[in-house]
Amino acid sequence: MSETLVAFEDVLASYDPAMGLEVHVELNTASKMFCGCPTEFGADPNTQVCPTCLGLPGAMPVVNGKAVESAIRIGLALNCQIAEWCRFARKNYFYPDMPKNFQTSQYDEPICFEGYMDVEVDGETFRVEIERAHMEEDTGKSLHVGGATGRIHGADHSLVDYNRAGIPLIEIVTKPILGAGARAPEVARAYVAQLRDLIVALGVSDARMDQGSIRADVNLSLSPKGSGVLGTRTETKNVNSLRSVERAVRYEMSRHAAVLDSGRTILQETRHWHEDTGVTTSGREKSDAEDYRYFPEPDLVPVAPSREWVEELRGTLPENPTARRARLQAEWGFSDLEMRDTVGAGALNAIEETIALGTAPQAARKWWLGELARRANEQGVEVTALPVGPAEIARVQVLVDEGTLNDKLARQVFDGLFAGEGTPDEIVAARGLAIVSDDGALSSAVDDAIAANPDVADKIRDGKVAAAGALIGAVMKQMKGQADAGRVRELILEKLQ
Repeated sequence: MSETLVAFEDVLASYDPAMGLEVHVELNTASKMFCGCPTEFGADPNTQVCPTCLGLPGAMPVVNGKAVESAIRIGLALNCQIAEWCRFARKNYFYPDMPKNFQTSQYDEPICFEGYMDVEVDGETFRVEIERAHMEEDTGKSLHVGGATGRIHGADHSLVDYNRAGIPLIEIVTKPILGAGARAPEVARAYVAQLRDLIVALGVSDARMDQGSIRADVNLSLSPKGSGVLGTRTETKNVNSLRSVERAVRYEMSRHAAVLDSGRTILQETRHWHEDTGVTTSGREKSDAEDYRYFPEPDLVPVAPSREWVEELRGTLPENPTARRARLQAEWGFSDLEMRDTVGAGALNAIEETIALGTAPQAARKWWLGELARRANEQGVEVTALPVGPAEIARVQVLVDEGTLNDKLARQVFDGLFAGEGTPDEIVAARGLAIVSDDGALSSAVDDAIAANPDVADKIRDGKVAAAGALIGAVMKQMKGQADAGRVRELILEKLQ
């Protein structure tokens, strides 16, 4: 049964939204959080497990030092305080894909706390306060077979893959985000996008939402407009795209308002997001912290990073992605829309590398967001996963700048590059793509065009120079696009004026 919804504008007339975002980041360490099992994505099920991550009796965990380092660097980049002493805890609950029946996490003593990130939406800045960023381990993964939805309801049977159990996670939890109003869905999306950019810049995760290496849980509540009292929240779990983060906030705002307008109360629960239909459905009633029976993990020693080490790690932080984008936009002369599209296409780093090889900024942007983005969309991959990179783009543009190619011929060079026919220069030579600028060949083609189009020639003789475009087109067609258009125009006017 479909939910009753209130129009988004009507929600804002009666209610104030409050959001909280919990983002789980899978770290790209070589081994798991508490054992030496590999973390490679896509391995055969249950091939990357051992007694420790399977929770077998007597197995003893050991903290992954690289994961601790990554957690501290994330915290520093989020302007957090770093704990001088913190502990792991056992979070007790049952999932079929959690072999120990508890998750080793951090409770009241997170390694990072009290931070913030400033997020900009259409020129307006929103400060998102970070409550904590703590270390924990991921669960395994259940696969429900035989149903239409991929969920357990209606499935014939379920399979469990424990490869993911024990993968190092950092969970980044915001404080309630208030005051965003109509911008709430956009602020949520912008925050997750900016956080993902930061994680990638730090080099601690590939942050692939499509592979689940970064996942967002969206908490949402409504309160009567102007009351200042937080309402009952719901938590939409494992939202795995930026677009869906925005859509989930918008949907839950409309759904909450419908429930409240009808006189009913909001049930504090987890909810599932459905990408195909753009709706949420009920999961399970949400547990409070005391329901998890947290207690300190007796098999792990506390983590106590020295202040010297923390400051050393602070020195490894990259340029803030937001500041970097502003700097590059100013250097390249891109408009706000051009920069937004560049970032949205995932081509910022590739364009920067191409420009560093000597390509003009607009030319680099043209190829990456045009020719390469089109091919990436056709193949269903990220633009940076294509077999053509900055070096090839830069060389093609050099050939254009030198007059060896025009844009139409350059696209044929890209055809050759994607077909594995060699370097740009080799492809130009093998396919015979170089522009013809020899006056003898061009003059003959111009004579043929004039003879074939006497009416156009008469217009040019009468002073209608704009008509030369038709003859230029005829010459270009005859020479298969390989004529120097500028020189062709000069020859036409020389012959007819």
